Amino acid sequence: MTGFIALQPPVRRDRAFVFPGQGAQSVGMGKDLYEQFPAARELYLRADEILGFKLSTLCFEGPEADLQLTRNAQPAIAVTSLALLKVATELTPELLHQPAYVAGHSLGEYSALVAAGALPFDEAIRLLRTRGELMQAAGDKNPGTLAAVLGLDITDCEEVCREAGAEICNVNAPGQIVIGGRREAVVRALDYAKARGAAKVIPLSVSGAFHSSLMRPAGDGMVQPVATAAIEAAVVPVIANCTATPISDPLAIRHELVDQVCRPVQWSSTVDFLGEHGVETFIEFGPGRVLSAIIKRMLRKSNCINVNDATSVRVQL
Repeated sequence: MTGFIALQPPVRRDRAFVFPGQGAQSVGMGKDLYEQFPAARELYLRADEILGFKLSTLCFEGPEADLQLTRNAQPAIAVTSLALLKVATELTPELLHQPAYVAGHSLGEYSALVAAGALPFDEAIRLLRTRGELMQAAGDKNPGTLAAVLGLDITDCEEVCREAGAEICNVNAPGQIVIGGRREAVVRALDYAKARGAAKVIPLSVSGAFHSSLMRPAGDGMVQPVATAAIEAAVVPVIANCTATPISDPLAIRHELVDQVCRPVQWSSTVDFLGEHGVETFIEFGPGRVLSAIIKRMLRKSNCINVNDATSVRVQL
């Protein structure tokens, strides 16, 4: 399987497709799609074949502890997101008219690249399995954690991290920032954040300090797989996690896929960019609705559409 969907002109300048990252997974995701739509079934079965085990069964039945493992969660979320996109474009052909942009949070960037025609589905699933294994191993080698800080701006969070020895890992929205690092550094940072007036601090249950320097072994491990992957120019610009700017050139995409393992996800700036460039309708393909909630909070007049199950896949535009 080398192709996926054939996006067509004219471009809808007011529309963007977005794809969630790790944390969106839940047991049962995609099961209704698999049962009702051959196009979805084909993708799940193809992912099973590529990986050599029943990822589909893990998505539909669990156990939850296995689905939560980074090496499993990453391809599982991607195949579910892409199955939703595939079925939606069959049921609503108007979706094949190119969005102005696509974007994905962390591993969701791989789903976005598939949607943009830059990365074949097969390559995305293989790369995400490798990425998940490398990130899980890096977390074992360099133990760390993440925590959400609510109610502090980026300047205060950066100062807190400098004082505590932690790092900014995700800038999800104004006043919604994820920090990471070694556990003791994150604990210190949360104390400092509360002292500076953070509204809330939330330790996250994760297996590593993702998007921090502790993931450097995983970033280094991705260099060769990404260098040899079949990556083409994107038909639709992809907003890069690291810079919140559009990329489409294969070399730029390769650099992004390596860099984003260890650098912060600039999701807040991504949403700002899309809003400033005329995007009014955001369609989120994937389990949950995390990205839509952030976008709606930042761009109150935006139209956010969630495509996350067999009912919502019949998109009303």
